[in-house]
Amino acid sequence: DDYCNAFKEAFFEVIGPEGTLVVPTFSYSYCWKKTYNKLETPGTCGIFSEFIRENTNSFRSDDPNFSYTSIGKNAEYFTKNCPENPFGRDSFWERFLSKNGVICNLNFDAAATLTHYVERGIHVSYRFDKPFKGKSVINGKIEEKIFYHFVRDDDNPELYPDFTKFDKKAKQLGLAKVANLGRGQIVCISAKNSTELIKKEIIINPNFLIKGKI
Repeated sequence: DDYCNAFKEAFFEVIGPEGTLVVPTFSYSYCWKKTYNKLETPGTCGIFSEFIRENTNSFRSDDPNFSYTSIGKNAEYFTKNCPENPFGRDSFWERFLSKNGVICNLNFDAAATLTHYVERGIHVSYRFDKPFKGKSVINGKIEEKIFYHFVRDDDNPELYPDFTKFDKKAKQLGLAKVANLGRGQIVCISAKNSTELIKKEIIINPNFLIKGKI
């Protein structure tokens, strides 16, 4: 907790009291046929995300697969009334882009789940919307709902995500900033720059974000 709190304080030193910190708390509950309770269901995105999720001042979205948890000035804005499709209109990523959000990855490359939002927006051929039906605990009551995931064909290894080309290009162009920390590194890139880079490069190379060829 001490380490996580140090990182949280460091983030707010950068973004300031008017800033907002958002972390992924994906649980894939409906994908794994489990009931989702945003107050209790743990995420799968690491100890720092869980630390923020358990913060009493945080807000978590209702998406049973791709929830986000946020603290700060716009915490409610980023998490309330989430749509059924996490990569569609009025989704977290659309709101994040509207606020000129910056992606900050710890011990990861320059990529983020934003890639799927961009892929869906430009109608890539290798992904498609798939509905997942499940149960959510809302205000103490269980409700059946449907949420979507922008999936790929699991039986085709050529379509497996590969962000190597994106990461290399983003760093070559100076869009992604890298700072070494201990044995790891911190990588930052704006959501706007990520989006523009993907849209530009995927026209040149339709396989820009996948392992094989389509």
